Amino acid sequence: MTREATPRIAPRPAARMAPHAAPRIALVLGGGALKGFAHIGALRALAEHGVAPSVFAGSSIGALVAAAAAGGMDVDTMAERATALRRKDLFRINHMGMLLDRMQSRSIYMEAPLRALCDHVVPEGTFAELGTRLLVTSVDVERGIEVVWGTPGLRDVSIRDAVYASCALPGFFPPGYVGGRPCIDGGTTDNLPVAIAALNVDAVIAVDVGIADVPSAEGLGEQGFATIYMRAATLMMHTLQSRSLERWQGPPMLLVRPRVSHISWFSFHHTEQLIEAGYEAMRSALRELDTVLSAHGGVYPRRPVALRVDGDRCIGCGLCVALAPHLMALDARGKAFATTPHLEWSPADGAFVRQCPVDAIRVDDRGGPSLAQQGHAAAR
Repeated sequence: MTREATPRIAPRPAARMAPHAAPRIALVLGGGALKGFAHIGALRALAEHGVAPSVFAGSSIGALVAAAAAGGMDVDTMAERATALRRKDLFRINHMGMLLDRMQSRSIYMEAPLRALCDHVVPEGTFAELGTRLLVTSVDVERGIEVVWGTPGLRDVSIRDAVYASCALPGFFPPGYVGGRPCIDGGTTDNLPVAIAALNVDAVIAVDVGIADVPSAEGLGEQGFATIYMRAATLMMHTLQSRSLERWQGPPMLLVRPRVSHISWFSFHHTEQLIEAGYEAMRSALRELDTVLSAHGGVYPRRPVALRVDGDRCIGCGLCVALAPHLMALDARGKAFATTPHLEWSPADGAFVRQCPVDAIRVDDRGGPSLAQQGHAAAR
């Protein structure tokens, strides 16, 4: 929003630092299957910039990379192992389970390869034994609640068990037992666990891979159930995450979104490209770090934009008004219009724009290309 506009809810002030103390920064790495290799490049840029997070948090592959970093694995080693990973190292069809148990089979793929990957990169021991604060999200599938391992009272469990469970995409891999709880992929309810990581820190750096936008894709309705399922999961996670970020009340957040939406969730042929995308996105975002550390709240980086509606295309469905009543309204003709056409937006703003069923809403960087143009450029 513009600086003149009043936010719906005032952001919660960040905890005060002691004089001359280094800022306490939480690094949050989101889920996104193999797109998460972009996290490795982001870590490289942070190291070059001299940023040492005091808290690591992650969901799904973000939990895997966060745990490796918290355990002391260097970026070069992570990159080497990611580049060497092949499909057979992770996905092995659970033939016996599918044959004997059929619809009662717990998963399409076998547990052992994902377990081996976790054992290969995640430190041994419990969260309590780890010298660095690490938070890993998962979902207790029986109780239907999110569980954040590494928080007080949930630290005396195996880090490897927690990371496996956080990566166990339901239907693809069997649930993992952590402290006696059957748990599945943390991205099921919280793909970017910024809220819990923000407690008692001065700033958050969050890296969102794969869920930032959902580009159009033709022919999905004719593809296999796994593709359709992943599309549905992406849409659900995107909606949950967008609403959480739009209502952010925590300490200032630097939201980093590498341009990886055009790459498949399970592509093993773009590892170097993904790492480079994460590196470039983080390096660019870190130009705003001083601004973030001096702010009292909000999501950054911010940029001036112009919001407008093509009246000829608008059908007056009112969806934009329902989703963003603080920005949109209907005129006397029943057409949508922006009540505040000139805004200052962060990457967390504007999720309602793509929901327009006739693409009548336009957002342009004032003096730069439109968001739609940027999205098309990223997809090429």
